[in-house]
Amino acid sequence: MISRDRLYQTFGELLYVIAMSDGVIQEKESEVLEEILKAHPKGKDIKWSFEYESQNQSDIETLYKKVIEVFSDNGPDYEYDFMIYALTKIAEASAGKDLKENEVISNFSEDLLERFKGDIEKIKEKYSE
Repeated sequence: MISRDRLYQTFGELLYVIAMSDGVIQEKESEVLEEILKAHPKGKDIKWSFEYESQNQSDIETLYKKVIEVFSDNGPDYEYDFMIYALTKIAEASAGKDLKENEVISNFSEDLLERFKGDIEKIKEKYSE
C-alpha cells in the first residue's frame, strides 16, 4: 500500500496523461479540471502534480506506466471512482472524447484490473503450496 499523498500525486499524473493524449492541454480541459478538483478535499495536491507534469512536459507513455504501477501497488481503492469520473469529464471537455482519450480511459480500467487479477493469482499460488 502506498501513502495517500502518493496516491493523490498519481491522480494528477494520470489527469495530465488524459489531457495530453491528444497532444495539447486545451483551455476547456483546464477549466473542467479546476471545477472537478474544487470538489475534492485533496484537489490542490492533485492539481499541483498535474501542473508539475505539464511544466516538465513529461512523456505520457512513461508516465502512464508509472501510474499503473503505483495504483497496482496501492490496490483497490474507493478513490478510483473519482479518478474515472475526472478522466471522463476532462476527455469530454473540448469536443467530446476523441479516440486517444477513450483509449486512455479504457486502458486504465483494463490495465488495473489485469494487474489486480495477477496479484490475486500470485496470492492463491503462494498459499496453496
